Amino acid sequence: MQFFIDSADLDQLKQAQATGLVDGVTTNPSLIAKSGRKIAEVIAEICALIPGPISAEATATDYDGMLAEGRYLAKIASNVVVKLPLTWEGLKATRTLTDEGTPVNVTLCFSAVQALLAAKAGATYISPFIGRLDDHGADGTLLIHDIRAIYDQYGFDTKILAASLRSPEHVRGAALAGADCATLPPATFHALVKHPLTDKGLEAFLGDWAKTGQSIL
Repeated sequence: MQFFIDSADLDQLKQAQATGLVDGVTTNPSLIAKSGRKIAEVIAEICALIPGPISAEATATDYDGMLAEGRYLAKIASNVVVKLPLTWEGLKATRTLTDEGTPVNVTLCFSAVQALLAAKAGATYISPFIGRLDDHGADGTLLIHDIRAIYDQYGFDTKILAASLRSPEHVRGAALAGADCATLPPATFHALVKHPLTDKGLEAFLGDWAKTGQSIL
């Protein structure tokens, strides 16, 4: 499974990148707004920092607007993935941009049939929102299972990018369900390594070693 970081904060991204486990980045208008900077500058810096796919989202809601913004964003760097909403206009723009050779991440997916439409439109990635489904009493992980089954059944190449993952348990569920990628807030990404028994075991090992009075170097 690939790990993407869901952030537009350069300091957070540098910390995550230092682990050697980051494959890409996703951003959205809300994250860009928090930076207080121009979107082109932020995306360019992120693309230079992390060589993997960087999702940059269009804000237009009509076909012509999404197409224009998508083409603009794609010119910022070769690793930009244009992010579009799962609407009829978004799917139309997805088809056009895909045919032009621009990778597209179709976002705000909440059903398997929506994911089917995105795949037929040629999406490079589909982003089902797991946490938001859980908030409404649905099983977000089951959605990934369903999308995986449909994509495998018909041989679609669209990658499942599990989004709105708020805990290590969400990541576990997405991985078991067959998601190709997961996009995580920095806090969730760093929480993946944590387990109380790991901390307890390390403390015991170090305590025993200290009693020997030895030094490896």
